[in-house]
Amino acid sequence: MSRETELYAQLSDAVFNMEDDRAEGLSREVVNEGYDAYLAIDQGLARGMERAGKLFEDGEYFVPELVLCSDAMYRGLDVLKPHIKTDGAAQKPKIVIGVIEGDTHDIGKNLVKIMQEAGGFEIIDLGRDVPPVKFVETAERENAGIICISTLMTTTMDGMEAVIRLLEKRGLRERFKVVVGGGPVSAAYARKIGADGYAANAAEAVPLTKGLLGLAGGPVPGAAEAVKEEVPV
Repeated sequence: MSRETELYAQLSDAVFNMEDDRAEGLSREVVNEGYDAYLAIDQGLARGMERAGKLFEDGEYFVPELVLCSDAMYRGLDVLKPHIKTDGAAQKPKIVIGVIEGDTHDIGKNLVKIMQEAGGFEIIDLGRDVPPVKFVETAERENAGIICISTLMTTTMDGMEAVIRLLEKRGLRERFKVVVGGGPVSAAYARKIGADGYAANAAEAVPLTKGLLGLAGGPVPGAAEAVKEEVPV
């Protein structure tokens, strides 16, 4: 294992083991030794958060552990983000994210936000209990590429469709990709309401959104649609 690969693996472990001081220290080593900051985020910090997220889904990690893991990740991100190499004129793709109106559960949304930030996106976080019109107006104002909507309640799922219908009504549907997710949401439901993609968990969200925008690191274009076609409505 090369020194670079070893550092990334140690970063992943630091996040997974909730070691915020170690995550910061290792991130400084990445910078001082001239390694790629984005790869350190993608293969180190984000991978550690992905591992933690899987344990959370399996019921082995709980909210306190997830929060401590995210603290460690952010400590590393604070060090690495200023050193990410960017294409001169290129801007970070923007994502508007939030929990739909009527739902105040935001653990899943927060985890997706962390993963997307680590993936190189600029995140406009609307928080929870967000009216459909706010998603639309914010995406238009910020010139975002993607709108991500989550919910953990079946009673609020209709709000996701309301966002898409509002985009259509205002003639903006082709301008923004819409991704949905959350406990009661399925690929079939995403297809039914006309969403562009569905992510079953935070780990899937980054490659999905990159694929929808045609960026490196995402699935082949059209993969999100293929996922939705697997489950008939």
